[in-house]
Amino acid sequence: MTPITEVEGRRLALSNLDKVLHPATGTTKGELLHYYATVGDAILPHLRDRPVSFLRYPDGPDGQLFFTKNPPPGTPAWVKTTPVPRSEDPRARQVMIQDLASLMWAANLVVEFHTPQWRAGSQAVADRLVFDLDPGPPATVVECCRVALWLRERLAADGLEAFAKTSGAKGLHLLVPLEPTPSEQVSAYAKQLAVRAEADHPDLVVHRMARALRPGKVFVDHSQNAAAKTTATPYTLRARPLPAVSAPVTWEEVEGCDKPERLVLLMGDIAPRLERYGDLLGPLFDPARAGGLP
Repeated sequence: MTPITEVEGRRLALSNLDKVLHPATGTTKGELLHYYATVGDAILPHLRDRPVSFLRYPDGPDGQLFFTKNPPPGTPAWVKTTPVPRSEDPRARQVMIQDLASLMWAANLVVEFHTPQWRAGSQAVADRLVFDLDPGPPATVVECCRVALWLRERLAADGLEAFAKTSGAKGLHLLVPLEPTPSEQVSAYAKQLAVRAEADHPDLVVHRMARALRPGKVFVDHSQNAAAKTTATPYTLRARPLPAVSAPVTWEEVEGCDKPERLVLLMGDIAPRLERYGDLLGPLFDPARAGGLP
């Protein structure tokens, strides 16, 4: 029998709670749902008012993975959606996760949460800049940290403040709060910095996506600033063998990273970190911290 629970007055059917989703640790779906219920206050501000895309992995990372922007079949009427016109579908809509009930409904589908750098109603006007630092083996997140520190310094020189989080996979993400700025301009600026990073550190950085260029280097992916692109939302679990989270880290942790395992943050690490630090990405929501592009 499928358990029924009530969240903020909404009745939810939670399925397959004993199903193992992260085989390396034996983490079950029930534990995944408990994680999202525990960190709801932290993840919801990063989801709220942004159209959400889902990477679904209902049978774990070794099963079928599929990415969807459309509201899944059976989406309850009380889950809010927002228009996100696309060239192939001018009437397209996407889910918005506005409250704990919506979060738990989506988590029960077993998803990664992905969000754009803009809010609903302001499509293609970004309030964040993002860099996705992706290491090409044998490079690791250790090399990503070196690049992140370089970017942090250059951004600061332009009056912009950067914050770091793990990707939840192999790399590192940098997020920068912005005054509302057209995504096209943000993308152009981000590309300029990526090109400059490669020029200054040709043995460490590559700004182009071509796989042949990436072994042993850090790909500075600036493309996720495009209005049509999304990035893993802070605090989302990732579809990996371990229950890894895309989680904020301090700059001291970035500076001190001398081996990859130092920046592997798992589901069980997050509640204690929130208790210790609060949301390290909280400044993203402070208008006084938002900068303008030079």
